[in-house]
Amino acid sequence: MLSQAFGEMRDAVFAKVAQRAIRRVGLDTFKHLHALSLRFHLDRQTGGLSRAIERGTKGIEFLLQFMLFNVLPTLLEIALVCGILWNLYSIEYAAITFVTIIGYIVFTIVLTEWRTKYRREMNDRDSEATTKAVDSLLNYETVKYFGNELHEASRFDHALQAYEKAAVRSQVSLSALNVGQGTIIAIGLIAVMSMTAQGVADGSMTVGDLVLVNTFLIQLYMPLNFLGFVYRQIRQSLTDMEQMFSLLRVEREVADTEGAPPLAVNGGEVTFDAVDFGYDSRRPILHGVSFTIPAGKTLAVVGSSGAGKSTLSRLLYRFYDVTSGAIRIDGQDIRAVSQASLRKIIGIVPQDTVLFNDTIYYNILYGRPDATPAEVEEAARLARIHDFILSLPDGYQSKVGERGLKLSGGEKQRVAIARVILKRARLLIFDEATSALDTKTEKQIQESLDQVSEDRTTLIIAHRLSTVIGADEILVLDKGEVAERGSHAELLAQNGRYARMWQQQLSDLADDAGPSPSLSPSTV
Repeated sequence: MLSQAFGEMRDAVFAKVAQRAIRRVGLDTFKHLHALSLRFHLDRQTGGLSRAIERGTKGIEFLLQFMLFNVLPTLLEIALVCGILWNLYSIEYAAITFVTIIGYIVFTIVLTEWRTKYRREMNDRDSEATTKAVDSLLNYETVKYFGNELHEASRFDHALQAYEKAAVRSQVSLSALNVGQGTIIAIGLIAVMSMTAQGVADGSMTVGDLVLVNTFLIQLYMPLNFLGFVYRQIRQSLTDMEQMFSLLRVEREVADTEGAPPLAVNGGEVTFDAVDFGYDSRRPILHGVSFTIPAGKTLAVVGSSGAGKSTLSRLLYRFYDVTSGAIRIDGQDIRAVSQASLRKIIGIVPQDTVLFNDTIYYNILYGRPDATPAEVEEAARLARIHDFILSLPDGYQSKVGERGLKLSGGEKQRVAIARVILKRARLLIFDEATSALDTKTEKQIQESLDQVSEDRTTLIIAHRLSTVIGADEILVLDKGEVAERGSHAELLAQNGRYARMWQQQLSDLADDAGPSPSLSPSTV
């Protein structure tokens, strides 16, 4: 009873230590992942990443508990038994016991190290299967659009088959390890008991000595066998932790300089000074881009797809560092200030809005978590989404689903606009902010955006030129270079790229509106 009671007390006391260690390592990994650059997250696989963290934290718990409460006591017990056999009988008993133990440990270590490759392969295949499952479920609609359920099941099963093969190899090698360990223990046990039986036969030992030696050996080999199991599990735990800790070793591509001061905002003037940049050194995106957005003014950037428009916002947020040149806010190079202070003063409505799988209220509140419910509702009103939210059965507590898929594109975009309104940022970026809206709603939202951006430095990245007519200056990007700049009227007067884009969009609008009555077939 006392043995069990003390064992349970030990586990109860140590639980806080183990769980705190798991929490700290898990939190450090989570924070490190958020500190890594956008490049890392564009290449990552969400499912495999989550499984690596899950396996790693479980491995930490096992490692801490068994190393402290099983390995060390077992080693102490082995030493005590060897000492007692040596003291009570002769050195031969202790020597055979010691050699058996050494042989057992060496065999266990060698074979377990050999088996580690199978565990690594199991982890890789497990991550692959989880990644494919998560990716397929996140793209549920796409799977349905093309009727590829069987194709997705086949891909998932292929990954599971690879995991199955690795798991079978791991289990077969484990069985070989167990048989070898049992054989070594049996040989040592037979040798010692044969010596003891011979001593009883020649009268130098009693039957009581035989029972005593047998009891000691059982007391020794039971924890020794358990030690083999623990070592296998520890090695497996270390393998499981390996992938998680490899994430912690990934270097930050974009990091604050030591002692970086916060950004001191005085107006909010933004300057791009001869900026060169490429996501890949073999494929440059921006070439010597220079412009200035005066404090409180609006600059719009237009151009064809792939011209580098959205790259400007990523560089301004410092998701990447420029290859050459500099970006300054109020004369301060953004590489010399802390990233937290930089991003605090910028608000963005991205082209592709992704929402958290939570309530509409939470997603708007995300712009400023300490805002009051009244401020959240006011932001929703300015974004022209308040009435829509109230029309939902659960109002502001309505769930938006994974990545916001329960909402339409326009509704998601208005939530994003409400969120950035709530943030009250000094610098605003609208990256195709009204691209998912109909013409009527776009006009309403545009009025709200004009109201929100009043007296704020604003960068508008647009495809539809109708949204940038009122900008103080318009830049036309072409193949990563500034091809034209000026106001709407000035650019039309130049009769260049912008004028051709304007005429093309007017022509497209006319085509969408259909033929005029005077040219309809019935009239002709």
